[in-house]
Amino acid sequence: MNTNTPTAVVRKARLSDVPDMLPILDEYARQAEILPRTAADVYQTIREWVVAEADGRIVAMGSLLVLWEDLAEIRSLVIAPEFQGRGIGRQIVEQLVAEARQLGLPRVFALTRKPGFFLKLGFHLTRIEDLPRKVQKDCVFCPKFHACDEVAVVLPLTGPEETVRQAAAASANGRVNGRREA
Repeated sequence: MNTNTPTAVVRKARLSDVPDMLPILDEYARQAEILPRTAADVYQTIREWVVAEADGRIVAMGSLLVLWEDLAEIRSLVIAPEFQGRGIGRQIVEQLVAEARQLGLPRVFALTRKPGFFLKLGFHLTRIEDLPRKVQKDCVFCPKFHACDEVAVVLPLTGPEETVRQAAAASANGRVNGRREA
């Protein structure tokens, strides 16, 4: 079943979710879609995570890492393959963006191999060089640092509260950044 109707509940992660989160994270790390996350890392950062639960199991997750007073990263956004295309990723991003707004952050970013997904949610392309705190904290330690295949996207949070929801609604109508998609 591949429908746009969300079929999962997105909520803050709990410690008891970690054993169910790890297999999905491990699978995406094996595919080199995300950086590996150890159990210790997930437990230590549990407050950063949101999960999507469907049919009594964890089917998707993502985290919000605050890098500084003006910037946070949405990272490790993964959805079990059988639950992709149902709007769950959008729900997770919306919740993480709402948390960033509550913290008073002026912008969030993500590094991704699927920039189209984020562009539909109102993010804009940027250069990794424009995110020096990310480069200093993580990128310099990444084995792909000199041959990075990820695209940087950023979302300013200084606009109306509904920015992401409006962008998602526009993309549902085939529009990205006010233009009709080809």
